[in-house]
Amino acid sequence: MANRVVVGAQWGDEGKAKVVDFLTEEADYVIRFQGGANAGHTVEVGDDKYVFHLIPSGLMHPGKVCVIGNGVVLDPAQLLLELGEVNGRGIATEGRLFLAENAQVVFPWHKLMDLLKEKAAGKDAIGTTGRGIGPCYNDKVSRNGIRVLDLLDEKGLREKVSKQTLAANELATRMYAGLHEGKALEADAIFEEYRGFGQRLRPMVADTVVLLNEALRAKQRLLFEGAQGTILDVDHGTYPFVTSSNTVSAAACTGSGVGPTAIQQVIGVVKAYTTRVGNGPFPTEISGEMGERLRKIGGEYGATTGRSRRCGWFDAVVVRRAALVNGLTHLAITKLDVLDTWDSIDICTAYRCEGKSISHFPNSPSVLEKCEPVFETLPGWKQDTSGVTRWEELPRNAQHYLARLSDLVGVPMGLLSLGPKRHQTIELGL
Repeated sequence: MANRVVVGAQWGDEGKAKVVDFLTEEADYVIRFQGGANAGHTVEVGDDKYVFHLIPSGLMHPGKVCVIGNGVVLDPAQLLLELGEVNGRGIATEGRLFLAENAQVVFPWHKLMDLLKEKAAGKDAIGTTGRGIGPCYNDKVSRNGIRVLDLLDEKGLREKVSKQTLAANELATRMYAGLHEGKALEADAIFEEYRGFGQRLRPMVADTVVLLNEALRAKQRLLFEGAQGTILDVDHGTYPFVTSSNTVSAAACTGSGVGPTAIQQVIGVVKAYTTRVGNGPFPTEISGEMGERLRKIGGEYGATTGRSRRCGWFDAVVVRRAALVNGLTHLAITKLDVLDTWDSIDICTAYRCEGKSISHFPNSPSVLEKCEPVFETLPGWKQDTSGVTRWEELPRNAQHYLARLSDLVGVPMGLLSLGPKRHQTIELGL
């Protein structure tokens, strides 16, 4: 197997966890390389369902090594909660899960600043998860962050926590006066809690750059797992309605410490339609009863927040941009079965803005808000596809629909998912 990166090629929630879980069978290492506990990755194995926010989705496979890379912002409490759940279900993690010592750590002041900033923004709020992800990345780039290795240095940790707590309390009372109604953060309590986290996490902490590069030299097979989606990338997404990290394939290298020559395949996961959570422009969004129908059939509710996802038709303009910035080699198309009952299905092939046709995704959200989708309508197949196990068994109209998506994007199909279970997957030439 080639070393692979799996990324979302829309606005997130594309089903990356299921694709990673399926591909883990052919991998030795699975590496999460960016984002934080704002991600919700759902894996179903038999009758068991797991929702991971930090643990790589490949953990369900015995013997596979999982790594949380340096590009992730780590919430220790969330990680320990997930570990407790999987260990309680009889899944061993000792010696199989490693944590980058240079990953940044999410603290209570990050979550506080996240909530206060959203509250202050009012109607202009981005719609964050409130998990402190953005403020943690902000501390990282301003060189005020606290890393995993700092949790293991009691003296240094106490000094850093004291300094950051003081600054956060002052900011909350001055800049956000009237919005912060809770108690002031207590440095001693935070220090004790995080010192305890450090002791519990110590056996997992490693120089994962060395670990992964030694694995490459030993010809081990690496699978990199992204979070969120390309159009939420802080550089390439619908800025400012984006996440706080780079979600594109290049981040697999910076977020784990391997070079770009280590990657042979980049798989872009897309739904057979489109969804988005939070605010921001969404050209193919379906409103009213039809949009609610798609949401209900697809179970489109966030794994992290429970928020309803906005639903729309497949947007080839969006995925073409994802193909460019990620260097996609294959598409993994998920949730085709959700469209089984539709008489006809629309595909957005281009945009029209102020009388002009646009075939490439605009960087300006104000331009995107003015864009109207140009639709091509294909006939539905009106058959249950959830039990299909081979391409040849798919209804002819479903084959035509999938082939059209691939043709419009300019990337061949590599995987097709027809349901949440691991076995409901068809491999198409990866």
